[in-house]
Amino acid sequence: MSRDLKELERKIGYVFKDFGLLKHAMTHSSCVNEKHIPKYKCNERLEFLGDAVLELVSSEFLFYENPKMPEGELTKTRAGMVCEPSLAFCARDLELGAYLLLGKGEEATGGRKRESVTSDALEALIGAIYIDGGFANAKEFINRFILKDLENKKLFFDSKTILQELVQAHFREEIKYRLVGEEGPDHDKYFQVSVYIGEKKYGSGTGRTKKAAEQKAAYHSILELHKKNIK
Repeated sequence: MSRDLKELERKIGYVFKDFGLLKHAMTHSSCVNEKHIPKYKCNERLEFLGDAVLELVSSEFLFYENPKMPEGELTKTRAGMVCEPSLAFCARDLELGAYLLLGKGEEATGGRKRESVTSDALEALIGAIYIDGGFANAKEFINRFILKDLENKKLFFDSKTILQELVQAHFREEIKYRLVGEEGPDHDKYFQVSVYIGEKKYGSGTGRTKKAAEQKAAYHSILELHKKNIK
């Protein structure tokens, strides 16, 4: 059961003139397929539009934030900012999955937490705001919910690489990622991983895949090392 979309409006700080656009943005293809509604009623077309708006806004942001960065590096940085895991991370902050209109099958198999579903919904939401309120409102949303706190997000997404570099620079021991637990049925399983440097545990994380759990564990390990002034 999805949450009230008026609550989502309050959360994002934007009130739609055409409320139907918000509902459209939150309608997953599984919902229209199940109800035999025309395919164009799902959020995929809005996602297409939102993706283009996001690319322009993030490109402009990087262009002015990094006046000496070469084109190739700008392209690489932008790709990391707007990739599926990054957008899913931002969607999680908004609890966007809770507002989606899903088919029963998608709901039963954990669609509300699936990164591909929530990242697409975030782009659809950008597309809906763009149509309803124009470029300025879409840009404001992107700046507030996607481009803010970028350093911390970069730390999260590059966590395994950053941790590896920290350990190589400051430790003689190697990193080990240990699977310490898993729970839930096959279609909705969670893994828990702990990071050890030598035999000492530094951080733990949970995720729907082992890779995601390792990433979170690495991130928490970096934060722990930063507390010890290891940077």
